[in-house]
Amino acid sequence: MILAALALFLLPIAVRAALYAGDTAPRSWRDADWSSVGSLPAPAAHPDARVLVLSGRTGGWKGVVSVHSWIVLKAKDARGWSRFDVVGWGNPVRLNGWEPDGRWYGNPPTVVADVSGEAAEALIPRITDAIRGYRYANAGDYRVWPGPNSNTFVAGVLRAVPELGAALPANAIGRDFRPGAYVGASDSGTGVEASVFGVLGVKAGWVEGLEVNLLGLVVGLDLRRPAVKLPGYGRIGLGPVPTAIAAGHL
Repeated sequence: MILAALALFLLPIAVRAALYAGDTAPRSWRDADWSSVGSLPAPAAHPDARVLVLSGRTGGWKGVVSVHSWIVLKAKDARGWSRFDVVGWGNPVRLNGWEPDGRWYGNPPTVVADVSGEAAEALIPRITDAIRGYRYANAGDYRVWPGPNSNTFVAGVLRAVPELGAALPANAIGRDFRPGAYVGASDSGTGVEASVFGVLGVKAGWVEGLEVNLLGLVVGLDLRRPAVKLPGYGRIGLGPVPTAIAAGHL
């Protein structure tokens, strides 16, 4: 049973690593495509407020196990989109460092949450407050593993605004990081979790499904929209339930 459990965590990573070693993905950020995928409208063409949480597989060997997540906001009648990321050099929190719907290391983003209209107007002040209050916003605070990293940042915003009804992908390493032991509500507020520094934990929720976390690697099941969750892959099965309020899709 122990060997079978270890295989669930380690075998998917080994397969992902072998695939990465044999493909032609860029090995350096200099060689990667960071351009927009062209899926967001011009602000003038979309006057309503909108909130997006996006995620894209990161580059290099980190991309074998993890994605990078970010937040995009646009207030009603605003003239531009505002993108918020956390990165590992300089001051971690960055505003508009990349295109709002840009590729990450050449990988197109996927939608984690999408809220438009009056609902977005109501949420944006709380989201911006959570961004301003991010506790790991100083130079030197960032850690790739177990966090705090880019996914820790976005997960913190999701916890502060559970009305988004969303959870980051299972392969968003760092999303479960907390400075100590935690027992309480899951990020979406639809379940419960227990975790120690984000490196060992269990989680059960309507949005999150069932998850076991070992060293930041997650194995689990999505019962709401059937899928398995495996390290390096996130989910395999039906696509996640769209967490969208009103129309608008990437």
